Amino acid sequence: MKRRFDVIVIGSGPNGLTAAAYLAKAGLRVLVLERAHEAGGGLATEEVTTVPHCLHNTHAVYMMMVDYAPIYKDLQLEELYNLKHIYPPLQFAMPFTDGSCLCLYSDLDRSYNSIAKFSKKDADTYREIYHKHKQWTEDFLAPATYAPAKSILEQAALMDKTAVGREIFALSEKSPKDIIYGLFTHERVRTLMLYIACMWGLDPDQEGLGYLVSLYLNRATNYRLCVHGTHSLAQALIKVIMENGGLLLTAQYIKRIIVSNGRAIGVEKDDGTVFEADKAVISTLDLHQTFLQLVGEHNLDKDFVESIKNWKWEHWSLLSVHMVLEEPPNFSASKSVPEINRAFVYVLGYETPDDFLNHYGRIGEGKLNGKAGFNCCFPTIHDPSQAPPRRHTGLISQMAPYELKGGGPEKWLSLKFKEEQAQQCVGILRRYAPNLTDEKIIRLYVSTPKDVENKLPDMVRGSIKQGEYNPFQMGYLRPNEQCSTYRSPINSLYVGGSCCHPGGTVLLGGGYLAANAVAEDLGIKKWWAEPAIVSNARQKGLL
Repeated sequence: MKRRFDVIVIGSGPNGLTAAAYLAKAGLRVLVLERAHEAGGGLATEEVTTVPHCLHNTHAVYMMMVDYAPIYKDLQLEELYNLKHIYPPLQFAMPFTDGSCLCLYSDLDRSYNSIAKFSKKDADTYREIYHKHKQWTEDFLAPATYAPAKSILEQAALMDKTAVGREIFALSEKSPKDIIYGLFTHERVRTLMLYIACMWGLDPDQEGLGYLVSLYLNRATNYRLCVHGTHSLAQALIKVIMENGGLLLTAQYIKRIIVSNGRAIGVEKDDGTVFEADKAVISTLDLHQTFLQLVGEHNLDKDFVESIKNWKWEHWSLLSVHMVLEEPPNFSASKSVPEINRAFVYVLGYETPDDFLNHYGRIGEGKLNGKAGFNCCFPTIHDPSQAPPRRHTGLISQMAPYELKGGGPEKWLSLKFKEEQAQQCVGILRRYAPNLTDEKIIRLYVSTPKDVENKLPDMVRGSIKQGEYNPFQMGYLRPNEQCSTYRSPINSLYVGGSCCHPGGTVLLGGGYLAANAVAEDLGIKKWWAEPAIVSNARQKGLL
């Protein structure tokens, strides 16, 4: 049995749905194929604790680029599809065991006052870099997220022509630790800022990606929460696809991407069903699945295959503890900062920068630290619709190694071991919010790095961004020079997942830029315009 479409999109994560939505609205016959029984990938909201009506965001929860990602405006997701976001005033809170608390607010003055309690010098520095990083994000970092990356030499030449470009370029050569230690002096201020800089995958000591520190510090006061859960974003995108004649099929097990005379012409399922693609195939899966498994090495150049095999995955993933609570946490630090109980993101368990650095170092050795900290949030504090009355949900997210020393990844599958790790995390939470006794915690659900890989196979080794962030796997080199424009060595085969520029964390850039590449190659008149921030960056000579 054969069925024909213009474009086939493999994978219905945020990037796959984005690409499909743009191209379906452009009038193409689009088919989205998804291995799981539910579309959305990391945009997942589930009742995993089995407590009725308690919704848990099992992967993505913090929406980082709502104010910049073009899809929200282009597709009118809020106006037409009832996608809503909450922007909590208190964005980050780091309480300490002595009852003090360091906070970052959406309001600069309130952040300044909180930091000044620890160090006026650091507060003055924060005010200065707040404005600088906001400008850098507006002028370059956000636009570069939604424009194809340029080669290193070409981008460096452009950056050298403007003051903003030179400042960003100079920062890029430094490590997160060097940047944070160079800016701040107080131990506790350094602790929070270092965690924020590294929580999305930056090695504290690695040089070459310092520009991301600026982006992450700016974004730390711009996080949003999806009303009714993260899956609401996926649902809105699915509606766009369906309303424009697209088709989404779940539980689809793909055997191969059909290649004929060097061109991708369709997809074959395990049961022999063939879907033909007259114009393009877009894969948002990881590189190994796309090229080594589905395309096949025999269809690829030897050097290209070798570059795919040398791709590096993150050496850490996430240990997540999802909780159903009888009441929300009441932090001891609320005596000094009453509003802490309504913070969006909490960073707990780190009292000094060395606490975090030691945690990160042990991850690289495949070791666990029972005293390690984490970030956590309690969505129902801000959005009561995610749980029934008198119930609250919570999420602990701890960086953890995929490959455990003395047991490997399979050790994560031990129910007893998982529960032990979860209880250690809960114990740390309770140190700061003592009201969360055993009686107040109704149910726990634990997800480990191995569970991440099992549930989302494109996150190889639990790699939540489809590949490590390092200077050789970012920008024009993400995933490699042959695929940096979202086109691949196979004609009509495009890539657009988190393994592509700009990366993961629901930036929605890979799918957006893949859709642009397809539209340009097919000569389709785009119904969407280039984002104003990108046009402005071009006019300033930064892109």
